[in-house]
Formats: sequence, structure tokens, C-alpha cells
Amino acid sequence: MIRVFAVADSDSYLKWAAGLVAGAPGDWKLELAVVRTPIAPSESQIAAAVSGTRFHDVPTLGARALRKAAERFRPDVILVSCTGPVVDALVSEVLAGLKPRPVFVTGLPGISVPATEKAWIYRSGCDLFILHSGREVREFGEIARRLGGGGQVALARLPYLDLTGHPAAGETRDRVVFATQAKVPVRRDDRESVLLSLKVLAEARPDLRVVVKLRARDDERQTHNEKHHYERLWNTMAAEGRVPAGLLSFEAGPMHEHLARAHGFVTVSSTAALEAIAQGVPLLVLSDFGVSAEMINLVFEGSGSLGTLDDLAKAGFRTPTPEWCAANYFHEAAHNDWAIRTLALVEAARAGALTPSSSLLDGPQHAAARRRARLRIEVPPKVLRYGYRAKKKIRKLLK
Repeated sequence: MIRVFAVADSDSYLKWAAGLVAGAPGDWKLELAVVRTPIAPSESQIAAAVSGTRFHDVPTLGARALRKAAERFRPDVILVSCTGPVVDALVSEVLAGLKPRPVFVTGLPGISVPATEKAWIYRSGCDLFILHSGREVREFGEIARRLGGGGQVALARLPYLDLTGHPAAGETRDRVVFATQAKVPVRRDDRESVLLSLKVLAEARPDLRVVVKLRARDDERQTHNEKHHYERLWNTMAAEGRVPAGLLSFEAGPMHEHLARAHGFVTVSSTAALEAIAQGVPLLVLSDFGVSAEMINLVFEGSGSLGTLDDLAKAGFRTPTPEWCAANYFHEAAHNDWAIRTLALVEAARAGALTPSSSLLDGPQHAAARRRARLRIEVPPKVLRYGYRAKKKIRKLLK
């Protein structure tokens, strides 16, 4: 039996961890927890992230409690499903030195094209790095050969692609779902232009309900900060008389449930586009703001899914080409090797033959950054918000 302890620090990483380990071999014993940081998900975000998996009650733990939970569970594998600095802090310090020696597995929760050196460097202290397409494996493999450090690279199907929702009795596919992305587009007027195109669509097609699917409410945290929250923008535009207040719906909840009722799907850049493809929902990936690594939509080039705000206003959704799908995230299941590689690493660890992965962040030049990352997971967010003037309380917590 393999014992897997999965740790996440944000809504998107929690969704990925829950889906990935829920698809592990049936005889693996699993535990899942959230590490308490300033971006830890709320209770409603946790519920949405684990919807459709075998997990229900997911605890949120501080660093000390997380260490104790790992010591009690004695995992063979720790899946560190977190943002880069937190991955490094957990592996190098908080969870270091556990007995028996666990295999540290990590990965990225969505589209990772193009591969970045930063993502590899922060996770280079782990034994296995999970990716989700042949292209991602090749690109990160090249970075690994060039920079060194880290462990093996493995392939897994994105777990969200196997989640499907079911409309309630009598419901039809009468929704257009716009999936927001916290990072892009950056400019406020670009985001307003998306909302205005959704307004035109909603007015032209009263038979369709236009839903803005939020990753988080305006008062909730996400993996990335969202400067111009779409619901807040819409409310401001409505107060200015530019849009009718109740024309669009702003909703949270599991994406697969929204897609179950979707006539069409649109995004600027979101892994949810892949979920739409998996559920057979026609889609648009907006190209008005550019197609580039900065816009996190470069992978959709050549897919047949790119379109414009004018296409959106006319409900001109597309279906991606089979060739693109096969090359990007919809590979044959036989190519997935993450579970096999994990098992081999566990056997090596049990035999005392697993050598430590070489983190590219080891060394005195990164010590200060590591202390700051550890501070974020050891000090409650309420204390951090008061800044470093609370020195005595912080020192006490870190003793």
C-alpha cells in the first residue's frame, strides 16, 4: 500500500491535487490538507475545488500542525501542490527530515506552455514533477537538462478533464459561460470590453443566460491577485448607467457543473477551456489582447478555437481540431506514467536508494527568500497583515 499526503495552498492547486490523487490506484491511502497562507481558499472555495472527488472535509493547517500531521500519517509520498516559493519552503524546511523518507512529488495545476525556468527552479528540490502534455514534458525536460537540479518529469492527464456535470431534470444547455482569469488581461479597459461584448450577446440572445464564472468572490483570495475583479467592474459600470445591472449572472461553484448546462464557453486564458473541450462544449479563446506567453494562451495557437470579441457578441463558438487535441492534453491514457514513476521512486526510497534531489535554491544566496516564504506559512495571515511591527508575536510563533 502507498500512503499519499497531498498539501495545497490555494484554490487552483487544491483542485488539481484533489483530482490527481483521486485518480490514483484504488489501494493507495490518501490524505489531503490545505496549508494556511495568505492565499488559502475559503470554505466555499474548498468545497468547489474538491467537488466530484472522493474528498469532503479538508482541514486547513498551519506549518507546525502540517508537520505533525505528516509525522502521524507517515506518508510514502507527499504531493506538494503549491505555488513555487511554498513548495520550496515545505520541501526544504517544514517537511524536511521526515522518517521514513517520503518521495516529494509536485506539479502545475493547468496549462504550462511555454515552460519557464522559474517554475522548474522553485520545484527543483522535488523527486518528481508532473506535467500534462507531451509538449510540456519536452519543454521542461529541456530546461532540466540545461539547468540541472530536480528529479524526474512525468506525464498525467489533467484531472479536471474527467469531471462531468449533469443538468437537472428539465434543464437544457442554455448558458454561455465566461471563465475569468485573475492575471490577464491586465488593463481595466480590456476587461470592460469583455463585459461589454457579453452585454451585447445577452441582449441579442435572450434565450441564452450569460454567466461570468468567478474563481473567487471579490473578498476571497486566489492563487494570483486580481486587481480588476469582473463583478466589481460590472457593478461600477451599472452604477454609471453603462450596462443594465442584472443582465449578467456572476456565479462561483464547480466549473464542471456550469459546463453541464453550457451552450458555449469563452475565456481569455483558462485551463477551463480544456474542461469545455472534454465536455464537448463549443468555445472561444479570445485573441483580441494578443496570443503570447504573457497572455497564457499561446498553446491555443493552431487549435481552431481562437476568436474575437465580435465573434463572442455573435455567439460564434468553435470546436478545436482533433490533431491539436491529440498533441495537447488529450493524449492516450497509455502515455500517462506518473503513477508508475511514483511507485518506482517509493520502492527506491524504501530500499534506501533514493538520492536527495538537488534544489537549485540551495545555498546562502537564497536563505533570506526562504525565510520569507517560511514566514508566510508559519505566521497566521491576520498577523502578517499588520506588517513586521508585530515582531514579538512573530518571533514567538517561530520559536
